[in-house]
Amino acid sequence: MTRIITALSEISDRYDALFVDLWGCVHDGVTALPEAVAALQAYRRGGGTVVLVTNSPRPRASVELQLDGFGVARDAWDVIATSGDSARAAMYRGVVGRRVFYMGEAEETGFFAPLKFQHDPVEITQVPLDEAEGIVCLGPFDPMQNPEVLRPQLLLAKQKGLKLLCANPDIVVDRGERREWCAGAVAALYTDMGGESLYFGKPHPPIYDLARRRLSELGREVPAEGILCIGDGIHTDVAGALGEDYDSLFITGGLAAEETRTTRQPDREALQAFLEKEQSSPTYAIGKLR
Repeated sequence: MTRIITALSEISDRYDALFVDLWGCVHDGVTALPEAVAALQAYRRGGGTVVLVTNSPRPRASVELQLDGFGVARDAWDVIATSGDSARAAMYRGVVGRRVFYMGEAEETGFFAPLKFQHDPVEITQVPLDEAEGIVCLGPFDPMQNPEVLRPQLLLAKQKGLKLLCANPDIVVDRGERREWCAGAVAALYTDMGGESLYFGKPHPPIYDLARRRLSELGREVPAEGILCIGDGIHTDVAGALGEDYDSLFITGGLAAEETRTTRQPDREALQAFLEKEQSSPTYAIGKLR
């Protein structure tokens, strides 16, 4: 049975490290969420380690700058693991070939910046779809458009037998009051069409491997029972935690705010109905991270 809590501090002393989602938990895509930042600062003052584990397709240096712009204090976290970093490492190992077709917004091309610490990376060239050996997908070309508009390109890709590297398994995110489509929606459509999609963010193992490596780099070796995953994605944050045998804190006031009838806290009956429908069982739930 999922336990509803009112503050992170009720349970935080049970855990040595937090794997914390960003969008919908620490910021809303526009600005920092002050209560969440304060909760993480307090946790770190008590000796805990905060790893920000995000399905952002960006490299972590870019995410750091974004967080600064949103007003997320640097002392609220220790290190960042991004889906983008995990996916970039795979791309430079050649998992979708050397000649790739890029799907995503034009300004996100920092994804193709060289990796500093990868041994013998393959040379990646962006080419038109009809010349490609694979697809690198950071999202739709226009995040406001339903990915269905990409069906013609995806059909050609499937006919060519191309693999699609998905740098962000999220289906949607809320930027302030606006909901946007993500790369996960494109990858899901491609899979439904019979294509092959490769995932590197939550809930899939590669990003958790990266997060644990980030902990090790800090000199922290934390067993599974000492890690708490926090996020608002029932199919990403919570499912990933369950797959890794970590406890989870489900933020109901994010993507599932309507279904859980969350204002400051979730409605208990609505939350239970939602979890039964999704066949999920997070360890804890709270309206907003605080």
